[in-house]
Amino acid sequence: MSLVDKLNWRYATKKFDSSKKIAADKLQNLLDAVQLAPSSIGLQHYRVLVVEDAAVREKLKAVGYGQSQITDASQVIVFAAETNIDEAFGRKYIDNVAATRGVPRETLAGFESMVLNTINARTPAELLVWAQKQAYIALGVLVTAAAEQDIDVCPMEGFDPAGFDEVLGLKEKGLTATVIATIGYRAQDDKMSNAAKVRRPAEELFIHI
Repeated sequence: MSLVDKLNWRYATKKFDSSKKIAADKLQNLLDAVQLAPSSIGLQHYRVLVVEDAAVREKLKAVGYGQSQITDASQVIVFAAETNIDEAFGRKYIDNVAATRGVPRETLAGFESMVLNTINARTPAELLVWAQKQAYIALGVLVTAAAEQDIDVCPMEGFDPAGFDEVLGLKEKGLTATVIATIGYRAQDDKMSNAAKVRRPAEELFIHI
């Protein structure tokens, strides 16, 4: 199947088969894809939590409006935006660039200046929105990578971020829950699995200039 076929196959799964778990190698492939997601300047201004613990997921369900996907899916993926994006965060990124590419750090002085200026030009509120936008890009990569492996996903904004932050101890980590996704395999009796996919017609969605 082509990627377009896979994306036609996928849908926001409402009911998961709780008896089916994602194999470790397939889960790792998903996480590898998420790690490769693009982000502004390459900063990856977020962390990704893979939640499997049943007791924790019950608590998350309570602050996730009781949605069964949170406890029935194989895993819950939480994309949490960084809340402390500062010069130290930027410099650590430059350290990683230098180490990964095997180049002297001083050769990155111009790039480092641009990164730090970009950070310093934004207010804390603007930095948070910036980070949250990058988390959504990573979510898109997760959804696509999952479809490619015939893994079901339900991207979810319907949860209490403050509640998730409390259950997962995110505030202490300098993070805040931004968007989540439950991953696993659809239940056979999920009525939405055979529903026609509804999208805006191409002639309305695309503008060719």
